[in-house]
Amino acid sequence: MGISRHAPLNYGSAMVAISLTAIILQLLLRERIGFATLLDAVITGNLTQLLTDISPYPENHSLWLGIAYMLFGFLFIALGMYVYMKAKQGCGPKDGLLIAIGKRLPKIPIGVVEILLFAFVTLIGWMLGGTVGIGTLISTFGAGAVMHLFYVGIGFEPRELRHKSVVETVQNMKRSD
Repeated sequence: MGISRHAPLNYGSAMVAISLTAIILQLLLRERIGFATLLDAVITGNLTQLLTDISPYPENHSLWLGIAYMLFGFLFIALGMYVYMKAKQGCGPKDGLLIAIGKRLPKIPIGVVEILLFAFVTLIGWMLGGTVGIGTLISTFGAGAVMHLFYVGIGFEPRELRHKSVVETVQNMKRSD
């Protein structure tokens, strides 16, 4: 949101730009970029902008219900991350950056790494004029905590996965033909 206040980009386009930046950082950190990474980079920001523009959801007026929805949503996000990470076709750009940083901080639980990354991004967004409310703060600290608890519960460590790059996937597809 902060970037969109300073650049000729709407919120969704700013998300795509951030995703592309995360991909560049992953490449600099010598991480594999898979098809899922590229698809996520293009689709997520544009879909978010579409849903923001059409606003298909009713407005929530209950703080506690909103918090409960967020925490429940974090569980579904962690489940979704687990499903696509296990496919080894690459992570979403921001999740891939999380794992790249997490590999360099192996003693810190991946959920804590996510909290630190989200806190850094939230601080930068706030400094650029983005809005930081209770939902932002709950997301900053809650998403990583829920992800950590979920991954510990199912015995999953995303830093151990070896994702297939786009090149590897294409080569495997050619061999299958």
